[in-house]
Amino acid sequence: MDQDKIFIKNATPRNVGGQAVIEGVMMKGPKDIAIAVRKPDQEIIVKKEAIQGIAASSISKLPIFRGVIALIDSMIIGVKALTYSAEFFEEYEDTGEKGRIEQWIENRFGDKANDVMIYFSVFIAMALAVLIFIISPTVITTFLKRYITNPLGLNIAEGVFRITLFIGYVLLISQMKDIQRVFQYHGAEHKTIHCYESGQELTVDNVRTFTTLHPRCGTSFLLIVMVISMILFTMIGWPNPWVRILSRFVLLPIVAGISYEIIRWAGRSQSQLVCMISYPGLMLQKLTTREPDDSQLEVAIAALKNVLVEDKEADLW
Repeated sequence: MDQDKIFIKNATPRNVGGQAVIEGVMMKGPKDIAIAVRKPDQEIIVKKEAIQGIAASSISKLPIFRGVIALIDSMIIGVKALTYSAEFFEEYEDTGEKGRIEQWIENRFGDKANDVMIYFSVFIAMALAVLIFIISPTVITTFLKRYITNPLGLNIAEGVFRITLFIGYVLLISQMKDIQRVFQYHGAEHKTIHCYESGQELTVDNVRTFTTLHPRCGTSFLLIVMVISMILFTMIGWPNPWVRILSRFVLLPIVAGISYEIIRWAGRSQSQLVCMISYPGLMLQKLTTREPDDSQLEVAIAALKNVLVEDKEADLW
């Protein structure tokens, strides 16, 4: 892993980020969000909209608070982007029948049914994430009490199990062909942002030369969340299961806020300390990114160009 290609000297971190979607890339800039998708007929279509809601408020710029907002907002925007990109390919899989839940929501909420479905999807995704990566590790670790009596040891064991579970999940889904293609678009997103932050013109030839690994990535953020949570959870000992689970919920916003600040710092620093802290997350990105082809780079470039603002208006990280 060539760190000089990841922590690029003289690069200027910008307030841009993104996410891979189905045959496309979503980019988020200081003011706008753009989703670029390559349709089955090979046309690239771009949907652009202004950032709204709490993500556009002043509180989203406050340290710690912005991490919590960014986590929730990224999930909502991510589900919306995935839903939008999937619409172009549904005709090949559509059975013509809707599920009972979807029908009930459409009858109950009418024109707002789509928004309700999106927020419902986010709720389900968060609930599953909490169940799998927060509750299950602490419950399973309870069975180790006969072997580990020290609260510190139990918290470390819980943290290690949580991280192992997450890495195992990434390894499992990375074997799926459809996911591998999404990971190619993830790599295209990183390459394009690297090119932009390096001050080069956004062309396929220029973007192609950059690495698929980026220090300011959601994959790295999730890994940092798990490490920070292990440290904070250790401070409260090993209370009974209900108090333990409740404490995980209470501390989660703080964990997200601290982790976000670390990612911001990693994105604008080139120190050896940052390189060491970023290393595990960058290694994990080797699983969640793939080398994209030129057609995928074109999509990522189209998305990023639609959220760029003048340098004097762009907030630096």
